[in-house]
Amino acid sequence: MMTSEIKICQNCKKQFPIESEDFDFYKKIDVPPPTFCPQCRFQRRLALFNIVKLYKRTCDLCHRDIISMYASNSSYTIYCSKCWFSDEWDPRDYGRDYDFSRPFFEQYNELLHQAPMQALSLGPESLDTSPYNNHAVNLKNCYLLFESMENENCAYGFFVLYSTDLIDCSLSQAVNQSYDMMNAYKVSKSAGCRGQVEESINCYFLRDSKNCQNCFGSANLRNQQYVFFNQQLTKDEYLNAIKKYDLGSYEGYLQAKQDAEKHWEKQIVKAHYEDATQNCTGNYVFGSKNCSQCYEVIGAEDCKFMFMNLSSPQTNSYDISGSAGPLELLYEGNITGQGCSDSQFIKDTGIETINAEYTNGSWTAKNHFGCVGARRTQNCILNKEYSEEEFKVLVEKIKQHMNDMPYADTQGNVYKYGEYFPMEMSPLPYNDSLASVFFPMSKEEVLKKGLRWRDDADMTHEVTINATELPDHINDADEKIVAETIGCLSCGQGFRIIKQEFDLLKSQKFPLPRKCPFCRVREKMAEWAINLTTTTTQCSRCKTKFETSVKNKEVSSLLCRECYIKEFV
Repeated sequence: MMTSEIKICQNCKKQFPIESEDFDFYKKIDVPPPTFCPQCRFQRRLALFNIVKLYKRTCDLCHRDIISMYASNSSYTIYCSKCWFSDEWDPRDYGRDYDFSRPFFEQYNELLHQAPMQALSLGPESLDTSPYNNHAVNLKNCYLLFESMENENCAYGFFVLYSTDLIDCSLSQAVNQSYDMMNAYKVSKSAGCRGQVEESINCYFLRDSKNCQNCFGSANLRNQQYVFFNQQLTKDEYLNAIKKYDLGSYEGYLQAKQDAEKHWEKQIVKAHYEDATQNCTGNYVFGSKNCSQCYEVIGAEDCKFMFMNLSSPQTNSYDISGSAGPLELLYEGNITGQGCSDSQFIKDTGIETINAEYTNGSWTAKNHFGCVGARRTQNCILNKEYSEEEFKVLVEKIKQHMNDMPYADTQGNVYKYGEYFPMEMSPLPYNDSLASVFFPMSKEEVLKKGLRWRDDADMTHEVTINATELPDHINDADEKIVAETIGCLSCGQGFRIIKQEFDLLKSQKFPLPRKCPFCRVREKMAEWAINLTTTTTQCSRCKTKFETSVKNKEVSSLLCRECYIKEFV
């Protein structure tokens, strides 16, 4: 067993540790230790990950108008999902011989520009009823959901799982008939909740609460009902108290939200969000064991540096962002899983794919190296098919060649075998990627690093009604509003209220939105990024130091996990 070592990141020049168990993992999957620190690796992966930025363009195969995460003037071949999954093209037609006189990444980048990529990362089972979603599978009647799975009748959110009848909800699992939620689990008929609210019904503006019914504007509740701003009331008193807020009114909803947030600031705050975990670090980790520096992870074991992982099981994997289990022995990847195993340096790869390296869009595949869109194929290198024995021999030669003739990016970072795709080879402008949320940079900083930036095109639709002209109360809203183009209060762009949204808001008694769906989703994403950025602080009670996303100066009292459990559990 190797001992721990301190390395210098070749990108940011800061020190970072590689622990003895890390060396064991890298040896198990036969890759060299990383030369980028965990944060720089995370940024590099997210630079290839577009969740919510969408454009109108045409499919390069059927030539129909489509919605895509790639702009119309991008220099890549983009197919709509129906065409991409069809038999109208063969990924092996784009195959080419490996050229040992040039670096691997140059050759891969040429293939990336030519072989078709999906306009939206969407499972084929969702195409008929839910075509306008991204990084999603198993959806029915859903609209503008991102990084989501197994939902029905939901719109406008990210990281939504196993839920029905939601509007403007994100980071929610098994949530039903609810509005404006974040970080909720098994909640019904509720709105405005934050933190970690679980197994509750008919609750509004709760934070960090569990097993509650008919509670409003409170925090740190357990097994309670008829609580109003942390004050226990009788049923009649509670029903009379909540009449103060008419949540069907836009102004009434905003006032209730503001009052709840002010009240939360006076309540004790928990440092970490986790449940049913053993020996785990990070935040928002659930049902996991032996996981280090993981964030938004469900059902993982023996993993490290995992982020936004949708479903279990996920085992023995490092540096994976945006995945769905089962997966095993994966390293450095985006948007992976569902039967993927023994694979490294991958993007959009899964559905029973085995032994894939440096691939984009390998589905139901085996033995891929440097492939793009090569679904339902085996033993392919740069999309060219070989016998299994030829594949194994050539891959070993290519790995050695990557070390002998490495690629260098514009910043001078050296990419040998074992490094993920360079950020400058991302098919996305930096400000379209998720990296811009967690690692914001100005246009000047982006261009200086040799990355691309996209100035927003003029996509304004002709506004027929301003948001300020909408009726304050949902009871006064007419279905004719779905024919109007509303001017967003935030970005000024025109947007529509779809009938599905109108019907849900009407039935659940919540007001019409004043901001476009993308501004609403991005606001939650900005809050989410803050919640996943940790610093060292100390417990207000026992003075123990720990990592948390909460700053002591922002709250009246911050408790470590042990003190919080003693107080509330």
